[in-house]
Amino acid sequence: MRDHARYLVDHYDALARTGGESLPARLRAAFLSAGRDPDRLTLDDIAGIDQLHLGGRRASRSLAVLGRLKPGSRVLDLGCGTGGASRLLAAEYGAEVTGVDITAAFIEVAAWLSQATGMADRTRFLCADAAALPLQEASFDVVWCQHALMNMPDLAAVLTEWRRLLVPDGKLLLHEVVAGDNPAALALPVPWARTSGASHLRSRQAFGAVLAEGGFVPVAVRDVTEAALAWRQKHGRREAGEPSGEAPLPGPALIFGDDFAHMGHNLRDNLADGRVRILEGVWRLA
Repeated sequence: MRDHARYLVDHYDALARTGGESLPARLRAAFLSAGRDPDRLTLDDIAGIDQLHLGGRRASRSLAVLGRLKPGSRVLDLGCGTGGASRLLAAEYGAEVTGVDITAAFIEVAAWLSQATGMADRTRFLCADAAALPLQEASFDVVWCQHALMNMPDLAAVLTEWRRLLVPDGKLLLHEVVAGDNPAALALPVPWARTSGASHLRSRQAFGAVLAEGGFVPVAVRDVTEAALAWRQKHGRREAGEPSGEAPLPGPALIFGDDFAHMGHNLRDNLADGRVRILEGVWRLA
């Protein structure tokens, strides 16, 4: 396994790496503690671990609308995590979704949650590297990616693979973190990296240039940083709230560990002072 791939597995499944229970075991136990049957769940039950990106389900819906996603679209969800966007696109937009992630624990959880929420017949999941996918060429109408490209050091290789997989009039829908205009070093850790060497942020200009070199033409691109910051501030306040006395539904801390709160605070600060920005956009094949 390449160094960056090994890092991603260790980062996103850190608690298991340090000798704790596996991610599926931790999550199943947490659902039981919260009074939920882990094999019969609703999309609301799993919202806290469903979409591990800024904006949650609202951001995914916004991107789907911007991309004019049609029923029956064959969507490749890259960096799918626990499969939240895959399930949302299938349930609300009638898409046929294949989710891919390099972290095996995420894929195991994604398949389980789709089964538990009755979505197994409309989603499938695969553990693989985004730059080398065992999938047939020209088999997707849309490549979908949210908060994953900053974990991919060789974006050019990834885009080459995506071109292979898209049909000739295919689209690329992205909701991504880019470097801001403030040159100060990132406050670390953040949800995608614990060290600076593991974060592969590009400026908006460099990001656009590599997409153009990869054969993708922008259709609609907008900066949604302010909305992302407001969402992070709201969720930060919620995470810091007083305990209710009841066992909570599973949240990101069960995935990232006890330092998730620190990651969230740093992400808020990085957004607030312009060290990172959030872009939402649609590109098409040239």
